[in-house]
Amino acid sequence: MSVAAIPARDWALTAEPTVGVMAVGIAFHQWADFSWALVFFGVFGKWTARLHPAKLAGMAVPWAILTSALEWFVLVPLFPFWQPIFTLQQPYWIGFLVHLSSASMYPLFAWFRRCPSEQEVFEGRTFLRFWSLGAICGLLGLGAAALFAAGGRELAWVGRDPTIDQTFMRHMSTHHEQGILLASIAAERAGDPHLRALSKLMVASQKGEARIFTHWWANWFGEPMQICSAEEKAAMPGLLDTAAVARLQSTAAASFDSLFVELMTEHHKGAVAMADWELHQGTDPRLRLMAHAIRHEQQGEIALMRGMHGAFAVSLAFQNMFADNVNRLVVRLLP
Repeated sequence: MSVAAIPARDWALTAEPTVGVMAVGIAFHQWADFSWALVFFGVFGKWTARLHPAKLAGMAVPWAILTSALEWFVLVPLFPFWQPIFTLQQPYWIGFLVHLSSASMYPLFAWFRRCPSEQEVFEGRTFLRFWSLGAICGLLGLGAAALFAAGGRELAWVGRDPTIDQTFMRHMSTHHEQGILLASIAAERAGDPHLRALSKLMVASQKGEARIFTHWWANWFGEPMQICSAEEKAAMPGLLDTAAVARLQSTAAASFDSLFVELMTEHHKGAVAMADWELHQGTDPRLRLMAHAIRHEQQGEIALMRGMHGAFAVSLAFQNMFADNVNRLVVRLLP
């Protein structure tokens, strides 16, 4: 959704991703991949046209670092798209992995760009056979994992202490339930159209993450996720009491936007603290990656609600990826 929002802006921000939004996101992503391939083999064709496939494979990592960094730091949040959502909501490493998967296919270009007579005597044929075999095995492995996951069979939990990871999953799921409620209210009542669109993005993000937690829990632990007790909720950072939620639901239209931003900022800060705790104390690597993504996303949404954009948004997004102080307030950086 955040990729589709680059060209489509607020139209792409919906509470439930639609076929149209997914199509725009996929099309834009494929266009970007094709454009980078044109740069690599066209603009730099003088140097890349005759490279051995092994050298092209060796260039995959540095090329992915370069291209994903250009998109994350400059091309998307600044010129030419001026869209901060992508950088503030999505940590850099996600884009890097996507670009790496694309660049890892570049060795095949060395074969396809040659005429049939050259292909028969191409010195890189042996390397490409092994490289293609590895790529096929990788795709089959990922496809099999996806099919098993769709059928309710995930890779087993591999952590050391289930108490830590289970607590994070239960608490964050409960926290997201309230976040979805708050954002759903704003998606209907916010006066600012952009804030309404951002609220829909929050609904979609937190619904998706909650589904992942539920799916993982069922596969890893073989039992329903326990409901958080009243004592746990009271101690949960950023979880609003019923009076605060009722105040948001009943507040006048003129003061709704400012109150929502205030309450959702407090709520998001709590989620950031919980994600930071899991990132440092958690034991399953998938949950730690999820925690990092949630931490980055929710810090970014605080900034987006307050209208952050441009170079300042890029600077803050970079800080958010490495921030180690859960009490650091985003609003202190704002004028």
